[in-house]
Amino acid sequence: MPEPDDHLFAADLAAEAGELLLARREQLVARGASAAELKAEGDRQSNELLMQRLAEGRPDDAILSEEGTGGSAGNGREGTGRLGADRVWIIDPLDGTREYSEPPRTDWAVHVALVQGGVPVAGAVALPAQGLVLSSRPAAAMPPPPPARPRVIVSRTRPPAVAEHLAEALGGELVAMGSAGAKAAAVVLGVADVYPHSGGQYEWDSCAPVAVAQAAGIHASRLDGSALAYNNADPYLPDLLVCHPAILQQVRAVLDAYLAAVSDAS
Repeated sequence: MPEPDDHLFAADLAAEAGELLLARREQLVARGASAAELKAEGDRQSNELLMQRLAEGRPDDAILSEEGTGGSAGNGREGTGRLGADRVWIIDPLDGTREYSEPPRTDWAVHVALVQGGVPVAGAVALPAQGLVLSSRPAAAMPPPPPARPRVIVSRTRPPAVAEHLAEALGGELVAMGSAGAKAAAVVLGVADVYPHSGGQYEWDSCAPVAVAQAAGIHASRLDGSALAYNNADPYLPDLLVCHPAILQQVRAVLDAYLAAVSDAS
């Protein structure tokens, strides 16, 4: 079980990193920095802050960061040494670098989550440009039931075929959005109803959003309905479903048929 203050710790870290990112973006834009510089500096500075705070506040815990060496290298708090650890923090210092580099876009996030036994047990998603931090405790309230036309979230740059198929089958509408954290948060906040993703993600893309969603009573799984497992040797976790429970049965029926058809075709 997480320590009583792990939830608060995750939220504080995500909020602090978010404040740093907002201030740094304003500074860089004022001096005419390029989009590439915004992305690089945002990632670097947020990661440095989170790594420092984790070293200070949770020195015995392991870490998997998008900006670190956790995929294959290293032997200590980062890298493959994390595989034998009981407590592993999985962080994405800046989820949605493209959106961050396109001010005034607000659909980018900071992810901080704690995993034990492959399961997210505490987490927070900061949406700094929206002035929000969603946490696993206190959890967000369950949003109202979806409307007659469910809102299906897709990537604004790479809409997956499964999302388009799902929206058509449900008689729903597509909602384009940036980062994975912002997409999952939209379901938690009741701005959208289902977020189906295929085509590639990593553990840091979904871990904190899943912690926050599940704490609020929102369904989160792989596209085929199987459980999400974290802190694997290979952090690639290619697909995700975040869905309001009121329409889960409908969504599952569509996805099961779709995945079966894709499997038969291959």
